[in-house]
Amino acid sequence: MAHVHLHRSHTDYGFTATDAGGHTLTIDIPEEQGGKGDGFRPMQLLLAGLGGCSAVDIVSILKKQKQDIKDFSIDIDGEREPGKEPSVWQNAQIVFNISGEVDPAKALRAVELSMHKYCSVAETLRRAGADLSWKVVVNGSDVNL
Repeated sequence: MAHVHLHRSHTDYGFTATDAGGHTLTIDIPEEQGGKGDGFRPMQLLLAGLGGCSAVDIVSILKKQKQDIKDFSIDIDGEREPGKEPSVWQNAQIVFNISGEVDPAKALRAVELSMHKYCSVAETLRRAGADLSWKVVVNGSDVNL
């Protein structure tokens, strides 16, 4: 069982989340909603979780294929349902940027495996109705196979 502890640490809406291993992150809401904007918004954490989940899958797959990753970043833009409470993620566009001695076909396949088979966060968002789309960029070029 996973455990996360949240403690109000600063301002009315500022919290520090700590996991069982002692890792921390800061959560807050924007100033226009009464917070100080000093941390991740709770819904942003879902997008960060999506990126983190997929990133470790992709690195693992590419390492097993002896691909030499020099740099790897992920950009995620999400859009929530307008005018609803609660407002879930309606869609997210993900760009996987990989550089190094990496076969573009293997990079694309690693992303597809992560997004369709291994990443639990992606599946959780899909089950909630989110449309997830992505593109893979290897050494500055879009991968279109």
